[in-house]
Amino acid sequence: MSIGERVKQIIRSVGPGFIVASAALGPGSITVASRIGSVYGYAFLWVIVVAAISMVAYTSMSLRFGISHERSILQQIAVTYGRWFSVVIGICAFLSASSFQFGNNLGIGIAMEGITGVDERVWPFIFTPLGMLLVFRAGNLYKILEKLMMGMVMIMILAFLFNLILARPDMGQVAQGFVPKSFSLGDLDVVAALVATTFVLNGALYQSYLAQDKGWKIADAKKAQNDTYMGISLLAIISALVIITSAAVLNPLGIVVNSAADMALQLESLFGRYAKVIFSFGLCAAAFSSLMVNAVMGGGLLSDGLGLGRSMNEKMPKLFTVVILLVGMLIAVFFKGNVVYALILAQASSILAVPLIAIGILLIVNRKTVMGKLKNGKLQNTLAILGFLLICVMVYFMYAKIISFIRFL
Repeated sequence: MSIGERVKQIIRSVGPGFIVASAALGPGSITVASRIGSVYGYAFLWVIVVAAISMVAYTSMSLRFGISHERSILQQIAVTYGRWFSVVIGICAFLSASSFQFGNNLGIGIAMEGITGVDERVWPFIFTPLGMLLVFRAGNLYKILEKLMMGMVMIMILAFLFNLILARPDMGQVAQGFVPKSFSLGDLDVVAALVATTFVLNGALYQSYLAQDKGWKIADAKKAQNDTYMGISLLAIISALVIITSAAVLNPLGIVVNSAADMALQLESLFGRYAKVIFSFGLCAAAFSSLMVNAVMGGGLLSDGLGLGRSMNEKMPKLFTVVILLVGMLIAVFFKGNVVYALILAQASSILAVPLIAIGILLIVNRKTVMGKLKNGKLQNTLAILGFLLICVMVYFMYAKIISFIRFL
């Protein structure tokens, strides 16, 4: 087989991994990575590797269920442990997706303003209807998402790689950043924030649905695993590119980034408008891909959790997906005054889904009557438990911030 044919075969085999990566990497993730690079330099690059390993562990478990069952994982949870469990996970996933849509819409607006100069509040009115059109008019929504998200991920990589080349980082310092170092308890919130950019449990859970929609079976296990590894690796690489660029360019100057827009403006001041435009293309790809897939995941998981259908081509998942798209657009455009409070309350409710999803996946894949020979082994459970501890740290610090913010209000 020639190299060209091999590349074509690899491209044809990918899909779910790229979709999950697209959902995880939105404007919020880019903002976190930009800020951490500007404040801490390369010091926390190793956290991305830890988060990626944890994401691989849970995504692989979900994938194994998907390729070995016709029934969805939430349906199996409902049958095995009770409908209440799947309902709670579905509701929390829906709330989480709805709250994240605000940031995705803002990201699209900021990015398109950086590219075109047209006011950022115009763009949600264009991209949200476009997303709704895809949801309702697509004959096979999975196939469209697969190809579209593959393109979005490639745009992100090229855009952020271009800015990295301009930044000319010290590769010795970059390498040192991937070596775990001691850190204070006060830096645990930084670790939690960075873990959250890569270790996304909603995406891990939805991998089983995507594998089923792809039509993969046990015979496709190796191909499916390779796709998972590739997708999560690309997710981690993109986060690392943003951190390294910010660390190389902004950290030495003492410039602190508070948003993706700040990152774009600083790149413009240092390298010219074309650097800002290139970064904005990457940000737009991240925002639109996350806007689409995040809504599809939230709508699908709520519908399936309630027992109303699980396929992206069924009526109820589409309706719930459109609700998420509309909520994100309306909050971003009209409710500026109360948006922070609304997001805090939504996030306070939805964050319960994080440990619940982890527990649900772990319980199912360790049940021999359900998984048979594909039941978790010792190494898989060890990685899963370590990942769960990371989740607990992340949830603790997110709750602490939510509570302190509500008290401040």
